[in-house]
Amino acid sequence: MDWIEALILGIIQGLTEFLPVSSSGHLELAKELFGNSTVPEESMLMTVVLHAATALSTIVVFRKDIVELVQGIIKWQWNEEMKFAAKIVIAIIPAGIIGFALETQIESLFGGQIMLVGIMLLLTAGLLFIADKAKTTEKGVGFKNSFIIGIAQAVAILPGISRSGATISASVILGIDRTKSARFSFLMVVPIILGKIILDIFSGDIAQSGIGSLPLIIGFLAAFIAGAAACTWMISLVRKAKLKYFAFYCMIVGLTAIGIMVF
Repeated sequence: MDWIEALILGIIQGLTEFLPVSSSGHLELAKELFGNSTVPEESMLMTVVLHAATALSTIVVFRKDIVELVQGIIKWQWNEEMKFAAKIVIAIIPAGIIGFALETQIESLFGGQIMLVGIMLLLTAGLLFIADKAKTTEKGVGFKNSFIIGIAQAVAILPGISRSGATISASVILGIDRTKSARFSFLMVVPIILGKIILDIFSGDIAQSGIGSLPLIIGFLAAFIAGAAACTWMISLVRKAKLKYFAFYCMIVGLTAIGIMVF
């Protein structure tokens, strides 16, 4: 993988991690277009690095929220910050369990499964259409709803299912305020990404990869910059109920991917 491919993949990751169009699905499609024949471990390394960049961009965009959250947790009282942290923990449990129990099977899905990506993009489009029709309320995220949103995030492990699309759609369908839905969706993914990176470091997969340092650095920077911009934009779009446009996009890309594999 050269630096130009890494740059393109980084931009794709940064934009699609926050826009509800599936970052993993687009990365797989991009690799297919490049004719990338890297082994799954190498492909997963680049994916992890790009996700780390978007996790950092999330932290930067929500830095005030995170500082307040940390300050509240340090007090070690059952305050609003501690409750919010507990909801995030509840939300990441489903994805954590599935990711740990089915790690090998999940990694096998990130190796040119274009038909699967196409089908999952159509499913994402359906979720976005439904969410866009949901009524706007001022309801907050509850403990029970946190677990349901977590299940949506676990399903989004599949390439082609948008994580932000699935979690925000689930939140909005549950009647949660759109802005609060986006905030919770973006903050809840940070612990999972950081945890995955730590596991990969200890597993030795990163050290064994054949990707050079330059492509990884360029990909990281591109994903971080694009991610920060997309995250800020997405919050505004969710608030204005503009998800249907992304639904049309996912439908077109999904049908195209399926058509390529069939014909």
